[in-house]
Amino acid sequence: MITSNIFRHILIIVLFIFSAVFFACTTSSAVDPINTTSDGLAIKGYDPVAYFLEKRPVKGSKEFEYTWMGAQWLFSSAENRESFKSDPSTYAPKYGGYCAYAVSQGTTADIDPEAWSLVDGKLYLNLNKKIQNHWTNNMAAFIKKADENWPGILKK
Repeated sequence: MITSNIFRHILIIVLFIFSAVFFACTTSSAVDPINTTSDGLAIKGYDPVAYFLEKRPVKGSKEFEYTWMGAQWLFSSAENRESFKSDPSTYAPKYGGYCAYAVSQGTTADIDPEAWSLVDGKLYLNLNKKIQNHWTNNMAAFIKKADENWPGILKK
């Protein structure tokens, strides 16, 4: 009788542990559509419109903030904020602001706002300058692959 109760308790514990491990291993966390810092800033607080108008990265200001797709976007001027508000898809970086090269490889990575390029009117960001140099060697192929991969990455 005691052996039967001990066996039952051990079996319940083993099943519980197995269930917990199985659940932990099969649950995947979805990739956020916008790459943000721990405090919710897109592009690490840089102004997305400035890449197009000033052709360089410019830090944004909390004074000119706008929330879009669950992320806080900062701008260097009220004019840039209004341009973004009127057409975010024109100014927002491709692939949610994740490293474009990483997306071409089927994954995501953070970015350095200083490692960027404009291609056919779209903003692409990269992990760092070294990756950006690699990216520029075969941009068209990497963009094609990243465009194919991005919808699947969002579903992961």
